[in-house]
Amino acid sequence: MRGLIYQLKSVWKDKFCIMSFLLPIIVAVVLRFVGTIDLSSLGELHFGALENNLSAETISWLERYGSVTIYKTLEELTASINEPSTDLIGVETDGNGIKTMVAGDELDIYRQVADTLPALYAERENAEQINVSILERHDVLAGMQNIFIAMTLIVAMFMGCTFNAMNMISEKENCVDLVNQILPMTYSQYVIQKIFIGFVFGCLSAVMTACICFQLSLQSTFLMLLLIILSAFVAALIGLFIGKFSENLMVGVVYVKVVMIVFMAVPLLSYLLGANGLVLILCYFVPSNATFEGVMNLANSTDPIIAKDMLILMAHCIVWFLLYLLISKRRKKNV
Repeated sequence: MRGLIYQLKSVWKDKFCIMSFLLPIIVAVVLRFVGTIDLSSLGELHFGALENNLSAETISWLERYGSVTIYKTLEELTASINEPSTDLIGVETDGNGIKTMVAGDELDIYRQVADTLPALYAERENAEQINVSILERHDVLAGMQNIFIAMTLIVAMFMGCTFNAMNMISEKENCVDLVNQILPMTYSQYVIQKIFIGFVFGCLSAVMTACICFQLSLQSTFLMLLLIILSAFVAALIGLFIGKFSENLMVGVVYVKVVMIVFMAVPLLSYLLGANGLVLILCYFVPSNATFEGVMNLANSTDPIIAKDMLILMAHCIVWFLLYLLISKRRKKNV
């Protein structure tokens, strides 16, 4: 028990671990907040015109497609068009029609609008006779929000890996590791002590993140909890490997970053590219792939089936734990 209290005190001294714990929770709050914002206005067209240059009818026609800003002088209009932060399309009278002005650094879609607008204006009377059906516009983030949440949960579960690795490396650099080797403590007690705090805080961070992001049924909540427990345990075990094989803090930080990138990149690419067959099997060698797949199933389905993901994570827990014990005992014999 004293060892666990000592490890708990180490958490509050390590800013890297505190950041790893709080960052997913902060991101979850942001995702929850952003999900309530309507971003559809970001795709709206913006037109600029000179004062007393366009007729009221033309301005009213332009306002059907976007906002119209009136400028008093040509210099002000030109400056607004050339401003890199805007996609303003200048409009002015050209005989019975109109012509447009753009800076040239706009997105391709805005340049196409500028090229098409004069012809569309010339055919406006014929266009009004066409029946138009306006479809419902979906939320910009609706299709991506669950992906962001799943990746945030993976980072939260990864907190245990970060803590265990940093804790073991700091003990090496402070020579505490040498003291641990002569303490009356069995090897199983040492492993449990090292895993426990990182595992618990990884679970806690992931649970808080999931509570902020999801509103799940009782069954899905139970399955999510099991998924978090298994994933956090695997992450804590991998942290032990990083801590054991890292010679110093800088090497450990590099290992942590590389593993985190792999944990995030593999499931994301597998999902987006629709991996299957042998490629998908290889992706399951990275434990976060099963975690990501399970979270997405829980988020997108009312009757989720994640038994396969659970079994894969259980296999990872057993294999990584036995592998760590085997390597540690061999190194101890060699010493």
